[in-house]
Amino acid sequence: MGDRLIGVDVGGTKVSVAVLADGELGEPHIEPTDLDSPDALLDQLVRLIQEATGDEEIAAVGLGVPSVVDWETGRVRSSVNIPLEDVPLRDVLRERLGVPVFVDNDASVAALAEAHDCGAQYLVMLTVGTGVGGGVVIDGRVYRGATGAAPELGHMLIAADVETDAPEHSERFPQPGSLEALASGRALDRLAQDRGFEDGPAVVEAAKGGDEKACAALRLLGHRLGLGIANAINAFDPEVLAIGGGVSTAGDLLLEPAREVASRFVLPGVGTRTEIRTARVGPRAGVHGAALLAGQELEAEVRT
Repeated sequence: MGDRLIGVDVGGTKVSVAVLADGELGEPHIEPTDLDSPDALLDQLVRLIQEATGDEEIAAVGLGVPSVVDWETGRVRSSVNIPLEDVPLRDVLRERLGVPVFVDNDASVAALAEAHDCGAQYLVMLTVGTGVGGGVVIDGRVYRGATGAAPELGHMLIAADVETDAPEHSERFPQPGSLEALASGRALDRLAQDRGFEDGPAVVEAAKGGDEKACAALRLLGHRLGLGIANAINAFDPEVLAIGGGVSTAGDLLLEPAREVASRFVLPGVGTRTEIRTARVGPRAGVHGAALLAGQELEAEVRT
């Protein structure tokens, strides 16, 4: 069996595919995601993987998808931005490609890449983009919970009025008091527009130039994010808590207020070794983590 692995990062706008060989990630091939139907997307994934494989033998394929995945079966339980809901993705691709395939949540595989990059055995990653995703690595392996659905860190509650008999609740997620509702890119867009800016990227650019209203918007978002960070540190006591996603380009304008609030809400004695920082792997985290996942899980299958 060859030692080449293929990583696939499936997003709502693009698919990225790359080969990992001898520890080195090749240049990813990227093209727009085919959202026309489940079959169209499956055909696209098979084609891209086969093109990346070429004439060389590969050991396994790993995929990161923005979905809730049943880890044991590789079936996508729910998916918002791509047409894969209730698709048995692992089994379909194994049959069509003839090699082992492993499927996991995109934030989880990005966390695996981040942990691999810095050598951390215990890491929490929050990806703050349009929404808020999360990945947890424990003992060097992705944490998935009992059914493979964990961790949905963006849906932890950081604000709720519980003085009434029925706390505020929505029939749709994210819930009003959740980290995703209050500290995502969409939340930053709202804060920006309330202050006369076009959107989140515009407010980040203005804040970097010293605009006080823009800096105030990022401070507020950072304070909200800090509550989520404190919850994650209290729960997992990681070596690293990494912030990724598009909003992380604000850097210390976001992280300094987040660190300040987190320090006030982390239980004394917990998180004494936790470094709160921006993610370092960058835009290749998803595709690299998917390939690392394939290698890690293939090795586990061989051992058992």
